[in-house]
Formats: sequence, structure tokens, C-alpha cells
Amino acid sequence: MTLKVYLSGEIHTDWRDQIIEGARDLDVRFDGPVTDHEASDDCGVAILGREDDKFWHDHKGAKLNAIRTRRGIGQADIVVVRFGEQYRQWNAAFDAGIASALGKSLIILHGPDHQHALKEIDAAALAVAEHPEQVAQILRYVLTGKLP
Repeated sequence: MTLKVYLSGEIHTDWRDQIIEGARDLDVRFDGPVTDHEASDDCGVAILGREDDKFWHDHKGAKLNAIRTRRGIGQADIVVVRFGEQYRQWNAAFDAGIASALGKSLIILHGPDHQHALKEIDAAALAVAEHPEQVAQILRYVLTGKLP
């Protein structure tokens, strides 16, 4: 049986690639948001029409991205949410909330600098990891029962 994992959160580093590589020999199917920042920001106006006001431009894009995100999280067995070091990922907090509300197994990924700021989100998770390879090891353990 294929494990479905949704990889949510920051898009500025290669953490997704590291997890996918670490799980390459496992029966895992990965999904996630559109990681092309420009495409993600502009999808609403590209499909639904131009907006002069930046608020409505962003609003259209956020709604279309929410459709994709809700579908991906809803179909996932496990949701991994990464909070990066450089940018505030408010959407990642939203995704963690959706996953928690849907009863999904939630893994949070962030560095030690975010421990205090994310304590409530961490409390909702079944695991909190600092490194992508730890997430890959969790997936291996879940599927095979084997330790690293």
C-alpha cells in the first residue's frame, strides 16, 4: 500500500528533494504545493483575469492555491509542514491547522530557533523534526519498522 505524503511549507530550500531522496526506495507518493513562487502568486489572475489592486490579485491566487492545498492534504496519509529560517510561512501554519482538523498525521519540520514561536503547532504534531533526513527516517520506520 502506497503511503501518501503531502510536503507543505517554505519553498526556498531543497528540503523536499532531501526527503524524497531519503525515501527513494520506499512505497511513498509525494505531493505538495506549486513551488514556482511566481506561478503560485499569479495563478488567480492568469486564470480568472487581471486585477489592478494587489489585494485582489493575491486574493484570487490564494483561493486557487487553497483548492489545491485542501485536496492534497485531504488525500494524504501524512502531512509534513516545514517552517524555514528566512521567511514567515503563514500559509504553512494554515496548512498545519487544516491537517490537524482533518485528523491527519502531522510532522512539523523546523530549526531550534522556532521552538517557542511554534510551540502550539508543535503540540498538534505527532513528530517534530529539525532535519529533512529525520523525516525520511520517520517514513522508513512507519513503512518498515526499521530504525536508521
